[in-house]
Amino acid sequence: MENLSFHDGNIFNLLHSRSTEPSHDVDQRMQLHSSLVRRLSQEQELEGHQGCVNAISWNSTGSLLVSGSDDLRVNIWDYSSRKLVHSVESGHTANIFCTKFVPETSDELVVSGAGDAEVRLFNLAGLRGRADDDNALTPSAMYQCHTRRVKKLAVEPGNPNVVWSASEDGTLRQHDFRESTSCPPAGSAHQDCRSVLLDLRSGAKRALADPPKQTLSLKSCDISATRPHLLLVGGSDAFARLYDRRMLPPLTSCRKRMPPPPCVNYFCPMHLSERGRTNLHLTHVTFSPNGEEVLLSYSGEHVYLMNVNNGVGTMQYTPGDVANFFSLSNILHDVESPPQVSTTQNGFHRNGNAAMLKKCTELVELAKSSLEEGTDIFYAIEAANEVLDAHSNDIESALRHECLCTRAALLLKRKWKNDAHMAARDCQNARRIDASSFKAHYYMSEALQQLGKCKEALDFATAAQQLKPSDADIVAKVESIKRDLQAAGAEKKEEPEGGTGRVLSLSDILYRSEANSDSSHDMSRSEGDQSDYDEELEVDIQTSMSDDEGGDPDSNAMRGCLNLRIHRVSDDNKPIENSGDNGSSGTASSSQNDRTSYQPEGAIDMKRRYIGHCNIGTDIKQASFLGQRGEYIACGSDDGRWFIWEKQTGRLMKVLVGDEAVVNCIQCHPFDSVVATSGIDNTIKMWSPIASVPSIVAGGSAGPATANVVEAMESNQQKLSRNRENPLSVELLQRFRMQEFAEGNFHPFECTQS
Repeated sequence: MENLSFHDGNIFNLLHSRSTEPSHDVDQRMQLHSSLVRRLSQEQELEGHQGCVNAISWNSTGSLLVSGSDDLRVNIWDYSSRKLVHSVESGHTANIFCTKFVPETSDELVVSGAGDAEVRLFNLAGLRGRADDDNALTPSAMYQCHTRRVKKLAVEPGNPNVVWSASEDGTLRQHDFRESTSCPPAGSAHQDCRSVLLDLRSGAKRALADPPKQTLSLKSCDISATRPHLLLVGGSDAFARLYDRRMLPPLTSCRKRMPPPPCVNYFCPMHLSERGRTNLHLTHVTFSPNGEEVLLSYSGEHVYLMNVNNGVGTMQYTPGDVANFFSLSNILHDVESPPQVSTTQNGFHRNGNAAMLKKCTELVELAKSSLEEGTDIFYAIEAANEVLDAHSNDIESALRHECLCTRAALLLKRKWKNDAHMAARDCQNARRIDASSFKAHYYMSEALQQLGKCKEALDFATAAQQLKPSDADIVAKVESIKRDLQAAGAEKKEEPEGGTGRVLSLSDILYRSEANSDSSHDMSRSEGDQSDYDEELEVDIQTSMSDDEGGDPDSNAMRGCLNLRIHRVSDDNKPIENSGDNGSSGTASSSQNDRTSYQPEGAIDMKRRYIGHCNIGTDIKQASFLGQRGEYIACGSDDGRWFIWEKQTGRLMKVLVGDEAVVNCIQCHPFDSVVATSGIDNTIKMWSPIASVPSIVAGGSAGPATANVVEAMESNQQKLSRNRENPLSVELLQRFRMQEFAEGNFHPFECTQS
């Protein structure tokens, strides 16, 4: 794979064309060409913070960089000199999570959002003429109307008057500097700030078919640079939402909880839309530079790319499609758009060529050889990705079918997180090409067996056996699935009456308690009396942490004894005991009526997945498009590295060590071949293509280069799997640390569970 070229052209040809016929398009392509990305190395480390750096952002020209930190300071850095220009004492009382330059203000206005639920606006002109150590600055505007942590800010290009803030209280607010420069704290007697643009306090969904009900704690938001009326938000469920600001209702106050407004589109990979696990959530959402795509980063999951517009290449699905996906009688029509069929010659479409045919055939043979030998599985999958993602519309159906089946088998052998789901997609697409394909049915049965769907697996295995009755492998597969079914049946019979026998996770308990709380409140209070948070959950925790030196030092799971007591708090602060059931009969009936009357929307499915990193420790981990054309994808990781992939194929391009612990933020310079990153360390790293030779790895200040990239990714996958098996650990730590901070017990590593 090292010898396989990327899809952005030859850099020498680009340089020649720029010298003979200068164009803006060539300049954009040159900014982060693959040959430059492969030479990225740490250029400099910016020192000036005393805590985790949770936010970094460039101004529109790239001359300045703003950063926010746990040290409660907002720092301004000069790009050309790489020097600290200003260090503003923000006045925030909790970690700063987001900072932005306000557009068209000569870079004098900077806005920040923090864990104290405040949004503050600063005019840097107030620092002129002061001594270097005189950094206190009174905010030009201060908005205190949020009730939970402010996780993300958004600004509109060309608009100097408005900033949007997304908070874990379930609201996205619009602050117009022309209308007001302050508002009373939430809960004040006179607090009636009419700034709520999106009220999603009843907007979270556990599955696509479910009606929205619980609070959607917002983690991220973005405004399209090309169509500023489009607003993208993501939070504490699996679904990113696209809104058209022109179609939203007028701004409201927080006193009345409003039903969530209809969105233009939901975005969610199909295999995540029915998880039903409340710990699955988004940490970052963003538009591509041209506004045609969105990028979603999940906690405990991977990074996914999706199209914004409905049309060719956009995969949409409904709850019915999700239910029928694994059915033998179903061959999905929208999982993957079929290539445009044209007259073929020598296995290639008319718009193909012999050299491309030879290349694709060799890549498929390489992938098949790796499958047979059981070696270099990761690179064999990348070879198949190259054929299917870069040349799918050029090759004939027979070669495409062979590559789909081969990639499915490789994914099932690798067994990284969600590989079985990806293999099932390939098998269904192969069945669309050849409905009587033995390989497609056989590998589909294996995928379903890995997913624990033994009944459906048996259907596909039986169908494969009918296609090849004498094949020994399928005979063994049928018997294996039958044994799994018998074991599952026996286990079900042993379950006690009236219960599933499943141990409830903290996520399940919290979800049920919140559902009962919301339903009970809806019946007992008038709408006019509702406030931001009507009831709260208190979690009393006693832990006995083991100090096992032989334990896994990388594990985030809590070891030892955990005693949990959950109760709701009423308005008079008296605990309301949780009965342990799912609520009163009236509540259950109301919930059933909601589900019956609700008309579920469809969602846009993924078109590409980017894997290798680990995202379980932080709620502020970004995934970003690199370059003005957005041809590369980057994301930080909990192992202190950050990863870069080619957008078109998902091929891993670069792995860099960027932090002692976790890389959270990645921001590409607007025009130059420079990337800024930050994380748990109290420094900002600047990366540029200064390495003498291109490579997939490079060392940073935190450690040497590691040659075995696959080994590092394997370790990250194991962490993701452990997080899946123990879903309560991160959520529990998040709530516990929030309680610590509220009580004034600051923990220097708090930002790892931000």
